[in-house]
Amino acid sequence: MASIRTRRALTINGFFALLLFLAAAGYAAWRAYEITSHVANPDDLIAMWQPALIGLALLIALGGFFVIQPNEARVLVFFGKYVGSVTDSGFFFANPFAARHSVSLRVHNFNSDKIKVNEARGNPIEIAAVIVWRVTDTARALLDVENYKGFVAVQCETAIRSVAMRFPYDSHVDGEASLRGNPDEVSAELKSEVQARLDVAGLEILEARLSHLAYAQEIAQTMLRRQQAEAIVAARGRIVEGAVGMVEMALRRLEDTGVVQLDEERKAAMVNNLLVALVADREAQPVINTGSLY
Repeated sequence: MASIRTRRALTINGFFALLLFLAAAGYAAWRAYEITSHVANPDDLIAMWQPALIGLALLIALGGFFVIQPNEARVLVFFGKYVGSVTDSGFFFANPFAARHSVSLRVHNFNSDKIKVNEARGNPIEIAAVIVWRVTDTARALLDVENYKGFVAVQCETAIRSVAMRFPYDSHVDGEASLRGNPDEVSAELKSEVQARLDVAGLEILEARLSHLAYAQEIAQTMLRRQQAEAIVAARGRIVEGAVGMVEMALRRLEDTGVVQLDEERKAAMVNNLLVALVADREAQPVINTGSLY
C-alpha cells in the first residue's frame, strides 16, 4: 500500500464564514417573519419551506467551524478518504461532514524503561534512553500507523537494544568506541537508528541520549572488579612505557655529557634501580652508596 502524502485541506477563514453564516441566519429569520406576518390563507404557510431549508443548512454548517491551537494540527477525513491537513493555528471553516482528528505538533519526550540487553562482548547490562521527537507529517503519523505514540515506544526500545549490542560497555583499547567512554558517538548512532525506524510514521527525532547505563545486578560486582583490573593493567602499561623512555633518556644523557662511564653491568644495575623507582606503586627508599673500601 502506498504511503499517504500530506496536503493542505480546503478551508476558509472562520470569521469570514461566520459572517456569511450570520447573514444567512438573518435572511432566514426575516423571510420567516415576512411569511408569517402576511399570511392570509393557511396554504400560504407552504412558503415556509425556504427559511426552514436555510435553517437546516445552517444547523449542519455549525459543525464546520473549528479552532486550532498553536502547535496543533487537524487531519480531515471525508467518508473514509483523506482530504487534507490544517497545520496553521486559528479559526477555520471546512466541510462539516469531514471528521477532524487532532494531532499535536509539540515536542515530545520518550523516557524508556531500563532494558536488560547483552552488549558487544556478551555481558548483560541495563540501559535506558531519552528520545526527543515531534510529528512532521500529520497524515502519515495518523493514518500510516495504528497509534503513533505507541509506535514510538516500541521502535525506540528496539533501536536501543540494537545500538547497545554494537558497542562494549567499556574499552581500554585505543580507537574502540564504548557505551561509557563515547556517549556522543553512541547518541549519534542511536538517533540515526531511531530516525530510520520512525520515518514511516512521519516523525522527526530531535535528540537521543542515554539516561541510564550499568551492568546487570547479577554481574555488577564481578564486572566492577574486572573493570578495575583492566584499568590497573592499562595504567601499568602506560607507566612502564613512560619509565622505559625515561631510563633510555637518562642513559643517553650520561653518555653524551660524559659525566660518568658505566660498564654493562653497572648500566644494568642502574636500569633496574630506575625502573623500580619509577614503576613501583609506593615511594622508593633510596640507599646512598658512599663508596667502597677497596
